[in-house]
Amino acid sequence: MQQDQTVQWFPGHMARTRRQIKESLPLVDAVTELLDARIPESSRNPELLELIGSKPHIVLLNKCDLADAQTTRAWMRHFESQGAGVLAVDCRSGKGLNAYAPLVQRILKDTIQKNIDKGMPGKPLRIMVVGIPNTGKSSFINRMAGKNRAKVADRPGVTRQNQWFPIGNGIELLDTPGVLWPKFDDPKVGDRLAFIGSVKGEILDSELMAFRLLEVLVADYPDRLTERYGIAIQPDAAAWETLEEIGRRRGMRIRGGEIDTERTANMLLDEYRSGRLGRISLEKP
Repeated sequence: MQQDQTVQWFPGHMARTRRQIKESLPLVDAVTELLDARIPESSRNPELLELIGSKPHIVLLNKCDLADAQTTRAWMRHFESQGAGVLAVDCRSGKGLNAYAPLVQRILKDTIQKNIDKGMPGKPLRIMVVGIPNTGKSSFINRMAGKNRAKVADRPGVTRQNQWFPIGNGIELLDTPGVLWPKFDDPKVGDRLAFIGSVKGEILDSELMAFRLLEVLVADYPDRLTERYGIAIQPDAAAWETLEEIGRRRGMRIRGGEIDTERTANMLLDEYRSGRLGRISLEKP
């Protein structure tokens, strides 16, 4: 993998998803968008806002326990200023999701009143749930539906067809496949998606991804690296030197005593994704 290679990945089923969203919009009252709280801008589909148009919009900043709390609060203010309802949540543990139904009812109060005026006070509020792979869409639906009915997996493209899920409080969720765009115009967007695991690992060079992640961490969160790996961060050191030092500290060597940089790279990426490096946000509004 060349140093200047960017992450580009666009399976055919993603193109079909756009059509499904457009066709399903007349069936729903609002759209709930799952974003990764660590990279809210990079983890959204840039075409989505145009697709949903004037539909009421709710943003869930998922995996908030892995993101910097102060930065997440700034993102919440940012999306609220754009007219969206916003919650910081963790879909696996259920944190923050008790506020979802009240938020839906507040966002859709005009729709509820119209249904009452038409003599349909109990008409379900229907919400389309969208999100790129690995942002927690299926975990959200499972948690809200109270049953493990939406198939969950870390690999992209698991959810294949539209499904409705009643979640109580007169709300039904419409599940759709994951969404990803055909091209990453900004290489840093592709990198951030790779860092959190939203791009298939087998098409990436883990060492290159680790180098790029280290460049970010050394610049913004050097103390986390020192705390986790016991290394003294040298801001002017090359990323490969920092990776080798981490590998040396962890005893990751191959025959002959050389540092196993591939194993070290995979360990670093895994520890970032699992939150072992602490609460780290890679984007600010």
